[in-house]
Amino acid sequence: MDQSKKLWTKNFIVLFIINFILAQIFFLLVSTVAVFSVVTFNTSTSIAGLLSGTFVIGALLGRLGSGRLIHKVGSQKILFIGLLSFLITTGLYMLASNLSLFFINRLLHGISFGIASTASGTIIAQIIPPSRRGEGIGYYSLSTILATASGPFLGIMFVTQTNNFFLIFLLNFVLAIIILGLYFFVKAPAMEIAPKENKSFNISQFIEIKVLPIAIVGMLLGFVYSSIMSFITFYSEDIGLVKSGSFFFLVYACVVLVSRPITGRLMDQRGANIVIYPCLVIFAAGMLVYSQAHYGYMIILAAILIGFGYGSFNSIAQAIAINVTPKHRLGLATSTYFILFELGLGLGPFTYGLLIPQLGFRGIYLVAFFMILASIFLYYLLHGRRDHELTPIPTDE
Repeated sequence: MDQSKKLWTKNFIVLFIINFILAQIFFLLVSTVAVFSVVTFNTSTSIAGLLSGTFVIGALLGRLGSGRLIHKVGSQKILFIGLLSFLITTGLYMLASNLSLFFINRLLHGISFGIASTASGTIIAQIIPPSRRGEGIGYYSLSTILATASGPFLGIMFVTQTNNFFLIFLLNFVLAIIILGLYFFVKAPAMEIAPKENKSFNISQFIEIKVLPIAIVGMLLGFVYSSIMSFITFYSEDIGLVKSGSFFFLVYACVVLVSRPITGRLMDQRGANIVIYPCLVIFAAGMLVYSQAHYGYMIILAAILIGFGYGSFNSIAQAIAINVTPKHRLGLATSTYFILFELGLGLGPFTYGLLIPQLGFRGIYLVAFFMILASIFLYYLLHGRRDHELTPIPTDE
């Protein structure tokens, strides 16, 4: 194979592992923090949801600044700053003795996560051959999907088997040490020099405007997905399907591992629409099944459908964001997409936490189902009708 088109380089593999562990810690915490706050601090479900979502709001703030800084000091330095601060804030979970300190550390932890993952994603965007961008982003994002399975699975296991949250925090601290060590094996390419900017304030200094259409759709779907991510433990207990619920993310990940490389190549060859429209329909079907689950097999079926649907959408959307952006603004493209996506993830748990007492768990998942249907029309308006104009199939020139 032409070496210029090779995906699995040393850089790619190390960044894959770093992103996997970052996401592993995120998902392990997001699946247990709500339970931790109720058990330890006796909070309500709305406060528990807010505590869960605070991390994501922090990640949004971290991305907002890091996308711009990457083009000033380079992605290599920003990655180190992000990973070092991530290690420190991961360790502080073991010292937080009250709810206020825990909130503050969740926010700071999220900021460091946003900085590190934006830098990592920018380096990946630089090193993936343009003609294999959909496939490359699909493979790279499998690191997050693996964590989507292993993180909540470990978290639920710790909570149900040991009820020892300190062990969760200690495990995360060890993992954070590992990824800081892996940093020294990363070599980021030099950033393409950006044109000189006007010194007066301009929103384009912090946000890549061309990415906003697909990022808005990603934000809506992130809001929807957060309903599963944050409340699956409570929901599975409420409907008496704890065992099946504990396997949801494992099944979800297995499905995505199979489907993402295929959908990524399909996008590279035939554009995004042929993947995204079916994915959104399948995601909606999965959420409907999930909302009406009365038997264990329905939870597993929902995981399969959501894996095919939502699992494929996110990597394709990231590839769209990179394809519509000039090379010298890849850092801003990465941060812009994830700012909106994580805004949805962050607002979701708190909003659903407020709605649960009125609508119940099945009610909020029905609301999520209708939101996915609305997202199909929104995608068409914002991007789908002009996909071939905006994201021509890239070459390696």
